Amino acid sequence: MQPANNVMVLYTGGTIGMQASANGLAPASGFEARMSEALAQLNMPAWGFREMSPLIDSANMTPAYWQRLRAAVIEAVDEGCDAVLVLHGTDTLAYSAAAMSFQLLGLPAPVLFTGSMLPAGVPDSDAWENVSGALAALGEGLAPGVQLYFHGALMAPTRCAKIRSFGRHPFAALRRNGGVAKAELVPAALHYRQAKALANVGVLPLVPGIAAAQLDGLIDSGIQALVLECFGSGTGPSDNPQFLASLQRAQDNGVVVVAITQCHEGGVELDVYEAGSRLRGVGVLSGGGMTREAAFGKLNALIGAGLDTAEVRRLVELDLCGELS
Repeated sequence: MQPANNVMVLYTGGTIGMQASANGLAPASGFEARMSEALAQLNMPAWGFREMSPLIDSANMTPAYWQRLRAAVIEAVDEGCDAVLVLHGTDTLAYSAAAMSFQLLGLPAPVLFTGSMLPAGVPDSDAWENVSGALAALGEGLAPGVQLYFHGALMAPTRCAKIRSFGRHPFAALRRNGGVAKAELVPAALHYRQAKALANVGVLPLVPGIAAAQLDGLIDSGIQALVLECFGSGTGPSDNPQFLASLQRAQDNGVVVVAITQCHEGGVELDVYEAGSRLRGVGVLSGGGMTREAAFGKLNALIGAGLDTAEVRRLVELDLCGELS
């Protein structure tokens, strides 16, 4: 873990740099000058600045934007930066940081995500403490890979989620477990140097009485993979033959279906209950203790890498960057 001496700051927008507009708070340019002024008296590693385009409220984040962010991170490292700090809105920060964990496998530099719950400059804002704390953490030295920094805490993005819409501690590590087998060899197609295509991944939370027609609608929309948010340790409507038939049709059509739990703690073990083993019987894979953010980002990366369906299915249940450990 080498101390960073040349950090690239990538500003995507988000609350941290928002200013008032006629329709409420909106992302604004000019954050580099505000950041320079705020940090002028602090002992920070040298940093450069790049404003991403367009600047967005993170509610408008997309996998296509992740591709631009990924390219910007790689460009910064190729140009000599030894760390990257991403300023990002909090609503989808955990999604983006988890996705980048899989998109940047093998990157020889740390990438740190942070943001703020209140805009820089307003009373009681957490913006500058998060920015300065993140830069200080990079200056002290972090291992290569993606991490999330907020209010003094470093978190693994494949293990955490935004759990609060207020206060200074919006993110927390979820106590998930299940599935600890490490991938012994990561395919070359997943290396950060290899281009990634966009993937079409859906998410479906189960609710009591969910109909097969809802699942069919997703399958027929052209998705390549589905995160199925199951009950408890991975159970679903196993006495609904139409629902099970739809899951079987998904597998027959090459759609990779991964079960995760809706619970904040624990993980999926499909073979504990009959209601889970029947899901396994129609091709549903265990997501172990993966969070929704991790499962969504992982499937986007695996499918975007052009791996065949059998290889995607194999790697889903193996740990690539801490999502199952």
